[in-house]
Amino acid sequence: MDHELRERAMRQGGVFTWQDVRACLLGESAVRAAIRRGQVVRVRRDAYVLADLWYGARPSERLALRTRAVLRARPGDVASHQSALALHGLPIWGVPRDIVDVMADVSRTRTVSGLRVHAAPEGLEPVNIGGCRAVGIGEAVAQVAARHGPVAALVPLDHALHERMCTVPGVRAAGDALAPGGLGRARFDAVLARADRASESVGETRTRVILEDLGYAPASQVRLHDAEGFIGRVDFLIDDAVVVEFDGMVKYEGADGREALAQEKRREERLTAAGCVVIRLVWSDLDHPERIRALVESARQRVARRR
Repeated sequence: MDHELRERAMRQGGVFTWQDVRACLLGESAVRAAIRRGQVVRVRRDAYVLADLWYGARPSERLALRTRAVLRARPGDVASHQSALALHGLPIWGVPRDIVDVMADVSRTRTVSGLRVHAAPEGLEPVNIGGCRAVGIGEAVAQVAARHGPVAALVPLDHALHERMCTVPGVRAAGDALAPGGLGRARFDAVLARADRASESVGETRTRVILEDLGYAPASQVRLHDAEGFIGRVDFLIDDAVVVEFDGMVKYEGADGREALAQEKRREERLTAAGCVVIRLVWSDLDHPERIRALVESARQRVARRR
């Protein structure tokens, strides 16, 4: 790949357009050759991403790269919805990642070749994220809540609150203009009411929402003690005795892994001795809420028998 074009792309967050190609005095054949060699990925017409960045990126990071490339080709647009959240560096879940959402001076929403263009409201004040224009976190959360539902909005909002990137009052104020009433407003209010800055991961947010939807009242990030002192902090506690931990894809490999596994075993033994029942969930469990209900109910029964 041409060195000057790659350096130019790196300065722009790993993306480039035909304007950049021409600025480097190159032609279509140079881009085609770079694509053929696996050095460049075409994400949309006139929007390209350096392949090493693309293939090394997580799903939300790929959406951010795709969005950057599109905005490079359309500098007048403003990233919105999950595209804006991805640019803010927030995790996304339950939303399409192959479509870039932007706001522009149009009269109605239209979707063309992986690009969804929404009408920009009057008074829109975008923020600048590494040279890209995007709506703020509050506006983006309101947009995602209205289009994709509460869980899709809670995942990035919990993370933003946990990292102190925003506050609930600030998000409410920012989103008010984009969710004035109707279903969108109701969904936005539901998201704000259920947000939890204690959540530390996508899996924890989804677990909490499922538990709440099942009718439980999980307390997040609870510190537990026994006669010896501090046992540890658990993801969720139900009825003061049922511990729910989201493990995701935890693997215990090598010497460090074996030590971590041993420490976790000792921790669980102390929790059990203190009268708790521990439930461990992985990603696949989150697709089966009734399975989680059965686990919780079984744990509650075990606690009741001990008492």
